[in-house]
Amino acid sequence: MTAPAVEGDTRSAPVLLVADPDSDLVQALVSELQSEGIDVTGVFDGAQALLQAGALRPDAVLISASLPIIGPVDFVRAVRLARAIPVLLGVGEGYAEQAMEALAAGATACVARPYRVPELLPLVQAAFRRQGIQRTVLTIGEVALDVTAYQVKVDGRVVHLPLREFELLHYLMRNADRTVTREQIMRHVWHAVDAMSTNTIAVHVKRLRARLGDEDDKLIQTVRGVGYRLVTP
Repeated sequence: MTAPAVEGDTRSAPVLLVADPDSDLVQALVSELQSEGIDVTGVFDGAQALLQAGALRPDAVLISASLPIIGPVDFVRAVRLARAIPVLLGVGEGYAEQAMEALAAGATACVARPYRVPELLPLVQAAFRRQGIQRTVLTIGEVALDVTAYQVKVDGRVVHLPLREFELLHYLMRNADRTVTREQIMRHVWHAVDAMSTNTIAVHVKRLRARLGDEDDKLIQTVRGVGYRLVTP
């Protein structure tokens, strides 16, 4: 039996606090970074950012050099007094002086603003690595399931799964090459103790196979009269 490959050992998503006066920009970042498995909270001024930094205890912070009420330099100094947390600074045109002062106060790095996620993401991930944040990924054949991001990729392509199908695939992958009964699936995926229609499970398995491109049932096999088995290639 070949166990699924595992990377990391945490199940909670890393938390990024974003503080920027441009609400549209913040909302765009929330959407794009959450699709990368990052739990993002957005605020619009330095006072809110300080409050959330204490309440959320984020793993990293991204602040704009144009942060109002409490500016970026004072924010960095205040955060540094409380805990060592990576602070990334978004710098637009005309804010070079604030950037230099924030870096001198203890900011971790600067990134161009308006933000471009392909440029921002490596800096954010590097900040998480400094904090010891890892991701949990199960890989079997061409299927990779990222527990932290709630994301599935097949041959490198993202496949969007409803939550129930994601949990079903997760359970099958954790028990790769073992036959799991319908009763076990009911208990561990549906969290149901009462018997439910076996057709309900069959429908979800059928949909999951279709989304994964498992047309010949080679990945998820039916064990007639018992349950299902996800097999390694």
